[in-house]
Amino acid sequence: MSAGISFRQVTKRYGAERSGPLAVAGISFEVPRGTLTTILGPSGCGKTTTLRMIAGLEAPTSGEIFIAGRNVTSLGPADRNVSMMFQSYALFPHMDVLENVSYGLRMSGVPKAAARKRAVEALRNVGLVDFDARLPSELSGGQQQRVALARALVLEPDVLLFDEPLSNLDARLRREMREEIRSLQQRLQLTVAYVTHDQSEALAVSDHIIVMDHGAIAQRGTPQELYESPATEFVAGFMGEAMLFAARVEAGGAVVLGPLRIPTRQPVAPGAVKVAVRPEAWHVGPPGHGLNGRLAKLAYLGSNYEYTFETELGSIFVVSPDVGRPLEIGSDVGLHLAGHGVSVVPAG
Repeated sequence: MSAGISFRQVTKRYGAERSGPLAVAGISFEVPRGTLTTILGPSGCGKTTTLRMIAGLEAPTSGEIFIAGRNVTSLGPADRNVSMMFQSYALFPHMDVLENVSYGLRMSGVPKAAARKRAVEALRNVGLVDFDARLPSELSGGQQQRVALARALVLEPDVLLFDEPLSNLDARLRREMREEIRSLQQRLQLTVAYVTHDQSEALAVSDHIIVMDHGAIAQRGTPQELYESPATEFVAGFMGEAMLFAARVEAGGAVVLGPLRIPTRQPVAPGAVKVAVRPEAWHVGPPGHGLNGRLAKLAYLGSNYEYTFETELGSIFVVSPDVGRPLEIGSDVGLHLAGHGVSVVPAG
């Protein structure tokens, strides 16, 4: 599959000095054409700087950037055939919906009638029909989001960029819009680079995920690979709510975590390791079987219970779907691990 975006040893420093602050440290990756790749990481990891370099809003200090097979490293934003959708939507408040969507086309010299026709089609693609004459102030947050998306799509870019596009929306609308973005991307075979700090959002929309940490790529792969097989403590802790426990690998290959023995998918060298356990991986059973625990806290969330147990390994956070048989504070239990949601990573 050909690359829609390709980074080759790209570095970004701020300031003229070689010792200036390093935002991105020699990263290389590809976004295959027609796929959605999410750049994920905490604040300050370099993900937004990376996106801005794809857009041409930042120039790399060194390295090369290719879009649709063309070297665009020294080109400005207008020469890259890239559309970017910002967190704030950046709609013109004095223009109606149709004018907002057709603005970029008009500035590119497309005749008014042709621009209007393409804008109407773009609005139809995002589910906005008969909204042409409304002002942005007359729209809900989700509708404004769709207008911004239509304005980006109407330019028929080689690459579509999203910078934290859902952070201003409430939880229900965020879920609807991420489904909308994913559906559009797949239906129109768009090449998309998507920046977020939200792990669940990244898992839901992505073909591939790049996890960044301090300007470098910590790991990249499919959502399933990163969730089930994190390569480092950082990735394990960042992809979901995994708790990390010190453990050891015996000569025979078994991983020992307190009274528990954990099978591994791949051979692990004997010695100290960390075990990353996700809250849903714990199964709650009768005391005396597995890891003994006593319930210290609980919270009912409708579809599940969140429990905190005190154990010899410390406090353990557990998500249980068994809402029909809730436990009481002080209950003694035995905890054991499922075959999923458990990863062994090198000790830091």
